[in-house]
Amino acid sequence: MPGWTSAETSDRPPAITTRTKSRVVTPIVALKALVWVLALLPAAALVRGFYTNDLTANPGDYITDQTGTWMLACLFASLSVTPIRRLTGWNELVKLRRPIGLFAFFYGVLHVLTWIVFVHYFDVGFMVEDLVKRPYITIGMGAFLILLTLAATSTRYAIRRLGRRWQKLHRLVYVAAVAGLLHFWLLVRADTTEPVRWAMGLSVLLGLRVWWAWRKRQSSRS
Repeated sequence: MPGWTSAETSDRPPAITTRTKSRVVTPIVALKALVWVLALLPAAALVRGFYTNDLTANPGDYITDQTGTWMLACLFASLSVTPIRRLTGWNELVKLRRPIGLFAFFYGVLHVLTWIVFVHYFDVGFMVEDLVKRPYITIGMGAFLILLTLAATSTRYAIRRLGRRWQKLHRLVYVAAVAGLLHFWLLVRADTTEPVRWAMGLSVLLGLRVWWAWRKRQSSRS
């Protein structure tokens, strides 16, 4: 406990000070709450649209498109945490990476479930045929399996068990991002405007990582 510098502050009852501190909402806690709200809004909109019958003339395609888009958005947002943290010096931002990454997995699950339920109607043979004959589905399923692996190893127990291997394993998130983007690119075929925008964003994120890795290697040599 630091010493008090004046009688006015030293006369303050300790109990009140403790109680006041416990009520303070730190910026990172407020930001985490905001992340939860923003990440759940698309899902809430889909639930509302389902009950109000307002999911366009082809609900299956609409839900597939929306969940796929938000999976990519959350995935790219999780990849943006480290660059923003390094550029701003706000190290507590790292606490946002795990929940945002898990939301990417959440929308990935919804994306795959929509494909199973509304596109193939649980027809396993049809799904296997799609996986074999359509490269964009094969690549997309690969991205989902990576996200599944990363989500399953995001617990504290997994981090302790894997040790240093955990960080190497979770670098696969970049592979998932590239695979997810390629899945989207091959899917749209004609109008690639939106995939190109995603590709530009991913190029920036990967470029920053390569730049920092190169600088670290140069500084270690000197």
